[in-house]
Order: sequence, then structure tokens, then C-alpha cells
Amino acid sequence: MYCRAHRSLTLARLAIGAALTIASSTAARAQQAQLARPLRPVATYSIVARDSVTGEIGVAVQSHWFSVGAIVPWAEAGVGAVATQSFVDPRYGPLGLELMRLGRTAPEALRALLAGDADSAVRQVAMIDTTGRVAAYTGARGIAAAGHEIGRQYSAQANLMGKPSVWPAMARAYERARGDLAERLLQALEAAEREGGDIRGRQSAAIVVVGPRSTGRPWTDRRFDLRVEDNPRPVAELRRLVTLARVYQKLNEGDELVTKNDVAGAVRAYGAATSMVPDAATNGEAAFWTGISLASVGKVGDAMPYLARAYTVDPHWAELVTRLPAAGLLPNDPALVQRLVSGMRAKR
Repeated sequence: MYCRAHRSLTLARLAIGAALTIASSTAARAQQAQLARPLRPVATYSIVARDSVTGEIGVAVQSHWFSVGAIVPWAEAGVGAVATQSFVDPRYGPLGLELMRLGRTAPEALRALLAGDADSAVRQVAMIDTTGRVAAYTGARGIAAAGHEIGRQYSAQANLMGKPSVWPAMARAYERARGDLAERLLQALEAAEREGGDIRGRQSAAIVVVGPRSTGRPWTDRRFDLRVEDNPRPVAELRRLVTLARVYQKLNEGDELVTKNDVAGAVRAYGAATSMVPDAATNGEAAFWTGISLASVGKVGDAMPYLARAYTVDPHWAELVTRLPAAGLLPNDPALVQRLVSGMRAKR
């Protein structure tokens, strides 16, 4: 991918209704922009996919370019996902989603945008809609090795790779992978790395996974929205972040179950959260809030092992316990607070 936006090139503009109208810049304006902003070739590989069981849709990408997650991956619950790369024009993302939101299939949306792009030959784009229809395009002027492979409800694409086996390796890894959509997308990226990946190295990575339908609350529709901006091993770091995201998702699940008075369910969720990573990975925070949530509903015996684990990592958690009653996160009971703090320190 060439992650510097090529502003001299234009895309199709939308017309709500039956027709699409195309608006292009003049050749002189395009030439001026091209001279003002030299192109930078940067390698990228990505995958767009839909989980046929859950309906989740997602994009994952790695690039030898800073902050690739800001411009390549686009996804919206109940609509679809887009990966726009090569001499990237980020407008393919929002315009592609808008076309699919208006009822166009992914292939129709991609054809419409390419038709309005005077320099489509330098693009690489993949789109998938909410029903799993997928489309991909690799322009003839993409720097080798460049290409894509479309499979059942997914497309893997890459450009400027060390060898042309990278995107087929991604496709095979995705097809063989088990787990939820985020896990399968990660395995596709890891397969690209094993195959040699970008010819110029690696720098950033990102993953976006959204739900099958819009709830009107984008913050809940996005299952994962994570970026590695600059790292010598961005795919490995992305996997670490996905694991941490799962920890906090389980903590949130436990909190919600506590509010529903399902303490047994909350304990299971908290237990899952605090077993995914060592306590040090969250500086004891996962264990701490698990303990506080249990103590707040009278399960002090269940809470103490978690609080003690947090204190072992960082003694500052004991001080925080004393501040929670004023915030309404613990009963205003000095004896309870003293019991929790003393228990934390005694078990260190």
C-alpha cells in the first residue's frame, strides 16, 4: 500500500435515489496536486470478512507506514466494511459505506467508485456488505507483488509484498482458523508475516470488528477498534491488545451481571477476565475491580482473593479502596473498608 493520500485523484460522489453521479477534478488541478504531493510507495496487506454465524464484519491490516489504522480500515455495523490501500484515497472508505448503506451491494459500490476514479489503476480496494457479498480490485499499476484472493465472505489483498504467496497464505489461514472473527483475522495477518509480509518491513497494524446490526450506539456496535501506530512487531502487539480488549469486555460483562443481581454469572465473567492475562498485564486493575464489584454486593469472601492479587502487583490499590465510598462504589461503611484494606495487606 502507499498510505500517503493521493489528493489529485477523485472518487464518485453519491446521489440518493436510483442514480449515481460522478464528479471529477480537472486534469490541470490533478497535475498540480500530483506535483505538490509526491507519492510514497508503502507495503500493505489486509483482509475484510464477515462471520457467517454471528454476522460480525471486520477488517484487519498491517503496513510499513505510520498509523495505518487511520485510513485503511472502515466498518459500520449493519452496513459493511472496506479496506482501501495502495495509492490510497481514504474516501473509498466512507463513500463505499454510504453506498452500501443506501442499498448497493459491495460489488456495485466498488464498481461505482472505480468508475469515477481517473487513476483507479493505482488503487487496491476490498469491500464486503452485511450479507457477505464481497468485491476486490487490484489496479494494474500496483507495485509487485500485488494481488488479492476472494473467498467465501472474505477477501485478502496485498501489495508490495516480498513474494506473491502472501495473500494466498492469508486466505488459507483465515479459512482454517477457529474462533471468533477477530481471532480469524489475526491469524490471517500472522500468516502473512510467516510468508514474508511487506518487502520493506513492518510498522503499524489495526483491527476493526463491528456487530451484524446497528443498535444506534456505535460504541457498543464496535466489538474491537484497536490500532498499533508504530511498533517493530505490530501484528504481535495487535494480538496483545486484542487479548486485553477481551479482558475488559469480560469485566464489563461481569459488571452488567452484578447490576442484574446475577452474582454467579458475574463471578464466572470476572474469573474469565482475570485468567486471560497475568495480573501485571493490567497492573492489577482487572483483579481490583473484580474484587470491588463483589464486595459492593456483600460477597466480601469472594472479593478478598482478587483484592489481594491487585495489592500484590501495586500497593496503591489499598489507598483507592478508601476513596470509593464517597463515589458510591462501596457502601459507606468504615468497618467494611478497613476489613478490605487489612485483608489486602495481610495476604501480600
